[in-house]
Amino acid sequence: MPLPADEIAYAKSGDVAIAYRVLGDGPRDLVYVHGSASNIEIEVDESPEFYEALGHFARVITFDRRGSGLSDRVREVASLEARMDDLRAVLDAVGSQRTVLFGTFEAASMCLLFSATYPERTLGLALYNPVAKGTWAPDYPWAPTLEDWLRRSAETVENWGTFAHAQEFVRGMAVSHADDVEYIARLARLFRLSASPGAMATIQRMAADVDVRDILSAVRVPTLICNMPEARGEAEYIAARLPGARRFELPGPDYMINLQTDTFVPELERFVNELGAGAEPETVLATVLFTDIVGSTEKVVELGDARWRELVERHHSVVRRQLDVFRGRELDTAGDGFFAAFDGPIRAIRCAQAINEVVDELGIEIRAGLHTGECEVIGGKLGGIAVNTGARIASLAGAGDVLVSSTVKDLVAGSEIEFEARGTSELKGIPGVWALFAAR
Repeated sequence: MPLPADEIAYAKSGDVAIAYRVLGDGPRDLVYVHGSASNIEIEVDESPEFYEALGHFARVITFDRRGSGLSDRVREVASLEARMDDLRAVLDAVGSQRTVLFGTFEAASMCLLFSATYPERTLGLALYNPVAKGTWAPDYPWAPTLEDWLRRSAETVENWGTFAHAQEFVRGMAVSHADDVEYIARLARLFRLSASPGAMATIQRMAADVDVRDILSAVRVPTLICNMPEARGEAEYIAARLPGARRFELPGPDYMINLQTDTFVPELERFVNELGAGAEPETVLATVLFTDIVGSTEKVVELGDARWRELVERHHSVVRRQLDVFRGRELDTAGDGFFAAFDGPIRAIRCAQAINEVVDELGIEIRAGLHTGECEVIGGKLGGIAVNTGARIASLAGAGDVLVSSTVKDLVAGSEIEFEARGTSELKGIPGVWALFAAR
């Protein structure tokens, strides 16, 4: 059956239009998240066998991420949170309640984060050559150093879309086509239609900023990891941190995913068909926010009980207004303190900063602490060590501080939020020594 040519539409993610396409009519939804630039119109036409094979067992949803292909061009580096919003916008547009996420390379990091944050919408994960961190670290030696990354990125952008660039790519990723001039020329055209050099520079920066190592243990959905031999160490590192993940290695010599109709696709089909309906999640990745009024005892003495109660009511009103604006969920209120949860750390930080600004008009100051971690879902509320960690961090914050853990800092890479290092601290009752940062 020929693939439909009229299935390209747009979903709005904030003010950014995201182009998507729906193919096939299988019983399960499968979202293909590209790890680089893409053009869903050209790409599907260039690889009909691959998409037809996927469409036999799934309703395939594919989209061009912001800044590439048919989606709106943007110059700023998109945060993981913004990319999750884009994915959610596409899922909502096509009416997908629960899906298998199929992400390649750096896009796998966003899929991992999405599955931990929205386990109720994720049936399973299929990851190809997944990346958990964009640049080298002592415990992550597979990624390039920042210097190597800068050099490689500059070379890619300088040669982007040329025949020579496509030819070099094919020599490493599609060896059987190394002498196929027509194939290389078509690939170069696809690159040019997927992104401009400037857009590719932005995408490259986005990949370098990735760091989801701290949240891997919060991923609780079935996971299939596929890797090429030279990516084995990185794939093993990620698989070892995902409960029950299954890994297999492609035999080669071709490693472009759209050339894997006979190798990868059967494994993916078997994985998708074996998935159950999905249980209600017992844990969720969330960013918890704790706030309280600084110097409340002194204020009570200064104002008296009646005026203090009036001030607290006004404080509660403005805090709740900001929680609504930034999609926060109030979980508890005790005295002059708030406990809230967010599905993204950037929104949580922005909310805390906004609260700081509006309470200043009331003549008071607050302090705020944030942490992102795996929380237990208990009767619609959140609990567990991640919640306790957020509370302990808040207790160390000073007047006007928005104090965050290193996990929060790493996850907001790509945003314009700046941080000031506040050293390390031991948190009462929480294992380890914690690096803390003040958001600016």
